[in-house]
Amino acid sequence: MVKIAPSILSADFTRLGLEVESVKSGDLIHFDVMDGVFVPNISYGLPVLKALRPVTALPMDVHLMITKPLRFVERFCDLGADVVTVHVEADEPDKIREALLRIRARGKKAGLSVKPATPVSACQPFAELLDNLLIMAVEPGFGGQSFMADAPEKIAQAAALVRRVGRDCDIEVDGGINRETARLCREAGATVLVAGSHIFKAPDRAEEIRILRGI
Repeated sequence: MVKIAPSILSADFTRLGLEVESVKSGDLIHFDVMDGVFVPNISYGLPVLKALRPVTALPMDVHLMITKPLRFVERFCDLGADVVTVHVEADEPDKIREALLRIRARGKKAGLSVKPATPVSACQPFAELLDNLLIMAVEPGFGGQSFMADAPEKIAQAAALVRRVGRDCDIEVDGGINRETARLCREAGATVLVAGSHIFKAPDRAEEIRILRGI
């Protein structure tokens, strides 16, 4: 069954603890970190993760949309991240590899993400280290964007890649997830769906999470 990761980027920041509690029927809490350099926006970071960690028993799924993530991966792990995903475009390949190794050394799941213009093949050199492969179905940096039509093809490519290397690796999709695009993602091989505005605007968030799972 596909897992659902509500993205708190779309939550009401004035009541963030209660917002996290409201999506406890999800499988992970998606935590987007933006630095204003790698993407043209700034979100939140280490202090917010530290504050939220005691609020929920759900795994914290941290997506680092930051340049040179090697500087910070261990700190996010130590403050309660369960999955830490970095972008393949965010640094030189040797630094990305080292970031993945440090995440795994902390006993956490290591993830790699690709922007829409980056081919899935860019992840091949790191595949043996991955617990999570995140396909961006929108340009990273802002919530509420529309799902890109070529995303299902990339999801299928990602699923094929992890099968070839024999990894037990999630295929996560972020961006533009709603009932229809969730179905497309599930059919293409996704195992984790990140949904922000669609869940947090729903009148019944638990019911919407159930529907996105396809059950």
